[in-house]
Amino acid sequence: MTRDGGHHGAAGSVPAPLTVAQARTVTDGLRAAMDDVRRSVQVLAARVQAAHTVRVWTPLGYASWETYCAAEFGISRAQAYRLLDVARALAAIQAAVTAGTEVSLMRDTHPATATGLDYGLSQRALLAVSARADTVAELITRRLATLARDGLTAHDAATVRAVVRQAVRDVRTTPPPRPPAGPPADPNVAAARVIVDELAAVSHAIGELLLDVAPAYLSDTEAADILAPLCNEIGEDLDHGLAARRYALTGDRRALFGTVL
Repeated sequence: MTRDGGHHGAAGSVPAPLTVAQARTVTDGLRAAMDDVRRSVQVLAARVQAAHTVRVWTPLGYASWETYCAAEFGISRAQAYRLLDVARALAAIQAAVTAGTEVSLMRDTHPATATGLDYGLSQRALLAVSARADTVAELITRRLATLARDGLTAHDAATVRAVVRQAVRDVRTTPPPRPPAGPPADPNVAAARVIVDELAAVSHAIGELLLDVAPAYLSDTEAADILAPLCNEIGEDLDHGLAARRYALTGDRRALFGTVL
């Protein structure tokens, strides 16, 4: 295998270099495949939501959603509920888009509604914001309403897609707010809280980076094998890195207890 992950031929020969036109064709094929994957995530999420809403497992004789998924699709309990998280996040986004575009319905007889609009969001992106879907939805609704008030085409498909993607990106890269607490009487405690908040914010950013290397569908054990060399190279303790990855994935600061905090 070459340094960039490619393979030489059986006799060690180097493949002939591509022309610009050939390289562009390969790149366009990759882009189309990636777009297909993102669209399939959206279709899957919508069908999961519909199936769960009608309790599809009941007439088939299963006791629960998780037993239905295990028997019919061979997926684990965790995977079954991750599918629901993704579906609920997408449903919240769709509801926000519908609410936001209703403001400008009179300006266009073909507004971009939630139905059929491809937002270009990956499963990982939807999963990352699933615990904060209400926050994403609020951002989308508010921003689309602002566009409509300013006379812009808030119902244009490209505009809606950009607003949705930016809202998801903003929520993903912003650590969840810490639980409200009254100001401590002891100034040392107050200073310690500031330090803890800063550590949590840094850990969230590190966790997002590590999720790019070891995606959310990998278990901690699988992720550890991938992240160990990277953590060693950047001087980060592996346990700290895994905790930061869990924090970025769940938004729950308790993921950092006993390691970073």
